Amino acid sequence: MTDFLHNHLSRRKVLQSAALGAVGISPALRSVVYAAGSDAPEKTEVKIGFIPLTDCASVVMASVLGLDKKYGVKIIPSKEASWAGVRDKLVNGELDFAHSLYGLIYGVHLGISGPKKDMAVMMTLNQNGQAITLSKKLADKGAVDGAGLAKLMAAEKREYTFAQTFPTGTHAMWLYYWLAANGINPMQDAKVITVPPPQMVANMRVGNMDGFCVGEPWNHRAIIDGIGVTATTTQDIWKDHPEKVLGTTAEFVKKYPNTARAVTAAIIEAGQWIDASLSNKNKMAETIADKSYVNTGVDAINQRILGRYQNGMGKTWDDPNHMKFFNEGTVNFPYLSDGMWFLTQHKRWGLLKDHPDYLAVAKQINQIDIYKQAATAAKAPIPKDVLRSAKLMDGVVWDGKDPKKYADGFKIKA
Repeated sequence: MTDFLHNHLSRRKVLQSAALGAVGISPALRSVVYAAGSDAPEKTEVKIGFIPLTDCASVVMASVLGLDKKYGVKIIPSKEASWAGVRDKLVNGELDFAHSLYGLIYGVHLGISGPKKDMAVMMTLNQNGQAITLSKKLADKGAVDGAGLAKLMAAEKREYTFAQTFPTGTHAMWLYYWLAANGINPMQDAKVITVPPPQMVANMRVGNMDGFCVGEPWNHRAIIDGIGVTATTTQDIWKDHPEKVLGTTAEFVKKYPNTARAVTAAIIEAGQWIDASLSNKNKMAETIADKSYVNTGVDAINQRILGRYQNGMGKTWDDPNHMKFFNEGTVNFPYLSDGMWFLTQHKRWGLLKDHPDYLAVAKQINQIDIYKQAATAAKAPIPKDVLRSAKLMDGVVWDGKDPKKYADGFKIKA
């Protein structure tokens, strides 16, 4: 056995023991108890796609810690190269579930990001923890934040290129929202390209873009490598914003509802484990930094996961609104208003030509009932309301109550 494999398996055993200590009952026993009833998972082995990002952690840890076994399923994490690849494999059934962009699932459901297929969001995997990085070249000219960027773009006229990770995805929407809030129309004043997350830093290094929006650890990696600076974090655009989701097809949920619930419960519990302590967060960072998952140095992951931020220009701060995976259950609930928000932005930027029935679409996609059953099994609290309210960076309040008015209310749009 290679040293790498031996160490990896040993660490897996240690982590599993830690998880079992926390739950106090053997997974074998749990799965027997669970499988004895009529709610036994119909499919006991599931393949879950993920992109190498810090926020794939709860999917990976549910498998590594053996939490999946408690619920009678085995999660096989499958590393994917791009969000377009994740979309295609979900649609054609090569993947059972995926760590996915919220807006990707909604885009596929409405047929605005590739093939149209009825989709499902089981849960939100994390909140916060993405960022917008500007190149060091721009920063040296004073573009270190939105105001500085707008000033530079007005003074030095040329084509400015910004990258996001998928046309209907979260990073595209955070990037557009931030640019527009600073008076820059992303559709008219800039060129926007799509680049897979792990390729962002390499592309910036060779000068293919002026800025990008992506998940961690790739923003921090750009700072470590000395090629970019953090202009803003996404939690400063919208505190506690929804980010990645556990996505699948509506067809899968209909065919395997017990499997969907079991997988959701295991991942809720993994998020709970990550958020429970600093030592768990550090163990998670060590695990996912591995070549088989994110494939980067632990130092690129473990700082921002603890809220320790630096901007690449000497400023450091502790951010209480860093990436969260559970946060007393508030992270994971698939709020209808969260899904609807992405639809309002798809309409704002011309991805949707007409207003959809916002609430009806969110009710079709977000699996509230199965989530509640899974949360109950994982002993996670359930919020009372399916809508929530937030004030974004420009002072505009989103509460999901009048999505049409909200979508039409922006000065800068497509």
